[in-house]
Amino acid sequence: MARPRSLGRFLLLVLCGAVGALPAAARDSKTSPGTQASSAPVAHFHPKGQPPSTFTVEAQQSARSTLPFEDRRDFDESKRGFVAAPAYAEIKTEDGKTAWQFGRYAFLDTKQDFDSIHPSLQRQAVLNAQYGLYEVVTGKIWQVRGFDISNITFVRSDTGWIIFDPLVSKETAAAALAFANEKLGARPVVAVVYSHSHIDHFGGVRGVIDEADVKSGKVQVIAPAGFMEAAISENVYAGNAMLRRAMYQYGLLLPQSPFGHVDQAIGKRASTGTTGLIAPTRLVAKDIEEIVVDGVTMVFQNTPGTEAPAEMNTWFPQYKAFWAAENITATIHNIYTLRGALIRDALQWSKYINEALYRFGPQADVMFAAHNWPRWGNSRIQEVMRTQRDVYANLNNDVLHAANQGVTINEIQNVYRLPQSLQKEWAAHSYHGSEEHNSRAVINRYLGYWDGNPATLVPPSPRDSAPLYVEMMGGSDKILARSRELYDAGDYRLAIELLNKLVYAQPANQAAKNLLADAFEQMGYQKESSSLRNSFLAAALELRSGIPRGLIPKSASPDTVRAMSTALWLDYLGILLDGRKADGLAFTINLVTPDNGEQHVLELSHSTLTNIQGYQVKDADLTITINRADLEPIMMRKATFATQAAAGRATLQGNPQVLQQLMACLVDFDQYFEIMPGTKAVVAAPSSP
Repeated sequence: MARPRSLGRFLLLVLCGAVGALPAAARDSKTSPGTQASSAPVAHFHPKGQPPSTFTVEAQQSARSTLPFEDRRDFDESKRGFVAAPAYAEIKTEDGKTAWQFGRYAFLDTKQDFDSIHPSLQRQAVLNAQYGLYEVVTGKIWQVRGFDISNITFVRSDTGWIIFDPLVSKETAAAALAFANEKLGARPVVAVVYSHSHIDHFGGVRGVIDEADVKSGKVQVIAPAGFMEAAISENVYAGNAMLRRAMYQYGLLLPQSPFGHVDQAIGKRASTGTTGLIAPTRLVAKDIEEIVVDGVTMVFQNTPGTEAPAEMNTWFPQYKAFWAAENITATIHNIYTLRGALIRDALQWSKYINEALYRFGPQADVMFAAHNWPRWGNSRIQEVMRTQRDVYANLNNDVLHAANQGVTINEIQNVYRLPQSLQKEWAAHSYHGSEEHNSRAVINRYLGYWDGNPATLVPPSPRDSAPLYVEMMGGSDKILARSRELYDAGDYRLAIELLNKLVYAQPANQAAKNLLADAFEQMGYQKESSSLRNSFLAAALELRSGIPRGLIPKSASPDTVRAMSTALWLDYLGILLDGRKADGLAFTINLVTPDNGEQHVLELSHSTLTNIQGYQVKDADLTITINRADLEPIMMRKATFATQAAAGRATLQGNPQVLQQLMACLVDFDQYFEIMPGTKAVVAAPSSP
């Protein structure tokens, strides 16, 4: 029984919500903080797209006139403590491929105001374009920033380094450690701390430590309780759909230019090197727990269910330094992440920040995090903590206030706005999240997707209802004409409302798709949220050109598969089962893995595949005995049960034909399924300018 390819393809992505970078020409990376290497002339607009319309230009100018650009503290703080930037332009994998490139966003250093980028997002993009080694606490704590989508932090202990969050890839983490050792003096790594369960905070661990040293006790690996379960299982079941949607949210296939991908709010993009996972040796289980490692006292604050299912902040009392993990960054995060995930709890998030504010805030001299840049000074730290606490609390409370007065999930995005006092704070801006989709998420969390109107309770599919709308509106010519009028008037949302119906009714109508793409593009240019911007621009790209191929997140690493429980894998097989193909089939399979002492029963019944751990069936149709270590190549689709049995690594007792029946019912998910109608024809992935 072979394992479908799709699981390996999406695991890297779903663990963190991070995606890989498009290749771009290497540029000179010798730079000071706050700048990028000089770039080639910037194109006026994307080759297949449109320049910013007069209405978009007016919207951007209006934003520039109302945003608090006079507050430049973030620029000062992002440069503070700068030690050095690397002299090299890229980081390569062992096989010579590029894992990371510096200077890919050099166009941001032109000092030009781009009307194709919301001015607030452009500001964030410029801040995130810096990279190098930075000192956070004099002689004690440093960060390497801009080597990946996340930061790697080095805490000097009595005899070595304690590393927080070793990036996405082995290659970028190793480069960061080597750079820190070069500039600060070589020291051994004595411990690694994973702040939470997303891969951009643990995937590069093999670049900084050896697993043998972990097993021997030489190196500790510390993580919050529930880390392994969350790291492997969070949203894995919907992974193929999540990966496809992430191509929109993260602009995975967009070129890096003022008219494409400019930033990801918490960093630039994720590296594309080798990922791994070394299991923690110590889990922090208490709400507040103090641990001393090699002379460094760390007070951990567990914050489950905030930005990640398993996450923790850290207080360093001897340095008066507060590590905010990914709970307090330079953006308002996603309560609902557009790639897909369980809705997060905005109220609980605010409460954990409030606890940190009252417990650690009055003493803190510096606050730093897994993304973006630190803040210094007690009043500044408390200001940012209070701002972010209030944003999440306001989001929860004001949305529910409106919902309790009848505002629905289909209206709240046009009703909810942050209070004016918070709009004046840069730390309250939603570069990663957005007021629109986060407000809908709060209602979804408490009330679900239904707006209460029976007309929307069992709605027809858009492909079924759209032809009726087109017919009643007088046909495609009238819709195109009216949509063009709306577009020319700058009413892009109403133009999209009409054109979306036409495109669903007539997926081959390229004129309609092109005009819809134009409207999407202008909407994207105007959005402060990188998630919204990328989604509109990605849809525009596909409407014009088809779905680009050629860039796929890396397969799950062997570490990831080893960490994945057998039960989780069996659950996933149930999702891969096409119930229509299984109609009329019924069988049970015992699965025994002697090396870890596990037993499972897999049962196909009523076109449904279920499993249970800790049981065996006496009259099972087939009993498979295989060590878990020999099962892993099957999970990675490098072997089958038949080949493992032929090699003497598995025994099959009973009817092996049930395996063939099961295999025939499993499907491979299409990584490039349509989101916008009529885009299935694919083209090569675009090159970056």
